Amino acid sequence: MIIVHAEFQVDPTKEEAFVNDLKPLIAASQAEEGNISYSLHKSVDREHVYTMVELWRDREATGIHNQSEHFTSFVAKAGQYLTAAPEIKAFEGEPLS
Repeated sequence: MIIVHAEFQVDPTKEEAFVNDLKPLIAASQAEEGNISYSLHKSVDREHVYTMVELWRDREATGIHNQSEHFTSFVAKAGQYLTAAPEIKAFEGEPLS
């Protein structure tokens, strides 16, 4: 399983538009065959910070997602909402029994 955390520092004047623009990406990503979970979380202790938490079946599913139209189109416009470059961390893991 591949786990991705993508942290976004969002311009407070564009926060609502950022969240609204992410909704189609989230829905389309959740519908992908190799997706296990794809959800946006707002920080409770850091204002205007969001983290996308993604769980994927394997590296192949992550690669297909990264080339999808819904992902590439969001990436192309994401910079207009952010005050810093996104911080992306990827992990490989398996559920604990």
